[in-house]
Amino acid sequence: MATETDLKAAESLGSHDLTELATLSDAHTRVRAEMARVIVGQDEVIHQLLIAILSQGHCILEGVPGLAKTLMVSTLAQSLQLSFHRIQFTPDLMPSDITGTEVIQENKSTGQREQRFLPGPVFANVILADEINRTPPKTQAALLESMQEKQVTIGGVRHVLPIPFFVLATQNPIEQEGTYPLPEAQQDRFMFKVFVRYPSFDEEYTIAEKTTAIFSTEVSQVLASEQILRLQEIVRRVPVPPHVIRYALRIVRATRVHEGGVPDFIQQWVTWGAGPRGVQYLLLGGKSRAALDGRTFVNTDDVRAVAHPVLRHRIITNFNAESEGITPDHIVDRLIEAIPAAEEAEALAGEAARAFTPEQEQAQPPQEAPAE
Repeated sequence: MATETDLKAAESLGSHDLTELATLSDAHTRVRAEMARVIVGQDEVIHQLLIAILSQGHCILEGVPGLAKTLMVSTLAQSLQLSFHRIQFTPDLMPSDITGTEVIQENKSTGQREQRFLPGPVFANVILADEINRTPPKTQAALLESMQEKQVTIGGVRHVLPIPFFVLATQNPIEQEGTYPLPEAQQDRFMFKVFVRYPSFDEEYTIAEKTTAIFSTEVSQVLASEQILRLQEIVRRVPVPPHVIRYALRIVRATRVHEGGVPDFIQQWVTWGAGPRGVQYLLLGGKSRAALDGRTFVNTDDVRAVAHPVLRHRIITNFNAESEGITPDHIVDRLIEAIPAAEEAEALAGEAARAFTPEQEQAQPPQEAPAE
């Protein structure tokens, strides 16, 4: 429900922005419909991918083989009219295999040799870094500049990547032999860590029925890259009320075991908590979620909805948590229970204040003395 503060903050958006937001809400429905022609189920995963794209963020997608992660990403790129490249990460992959390299070629017209840059597969709008943890850290780090600066530097020359630019890295959670886990600093560059679950019985029945017959994967284009860039800009302009910012701050700061006043279960189960990027992505994810719903304001429900994918790879648990089977998702659940939303706390305080005030005491009629 929108508070008076939310509605006042929403007035900062112009009429043209409101029209664009209405267009985005409609496009969201159309994208989901187009993807449903190819992808069965996984609605929440698709929703989170769209939130990340509008927030200009990147995602880690974790799931067992065979859950259509690659097909999901390529279909999303088609429906958004974006170029798509898949990079299969292997132990022998080199950084230049991702970013590109400089070669010397002979100019047939002049006979002179010239240096020329051959761009790598990273030069696309949507990059699927398939099984990113199967390549050594040197090659993993080749994506860092691309993700942060939207560019690559080869031989001292800066090469700008096409925008919008979105990296989706996949990981297999069940086979860890011969892998190179992403360092925490590199994981922090990803906005979301999204879990891809097994389909339900009915969904898997539909998958089996469709994919073993004549199966068409053609989808219609819903949004062009220019429209996506415009919508990304509008999402950034969606206002966030101060109490929502404070709520996001309280959640993130409560994950830091060395902060004062954190819950006891944090000190018991957590080694390191989320940094400032956690707050930024909670708010950006809340803005995108509100925009996809056609709303011009962000509330604490939006922050709670994106808390798990934002924080699950930023909370480092200790041995106590692992021995008790406590995951970062369990900790986020406990934090949401322990930290009430700001408007809920304000409402409770207001009800308590209205229950009995000095003014009400003065306004009360004098009570008659009991009859003797």
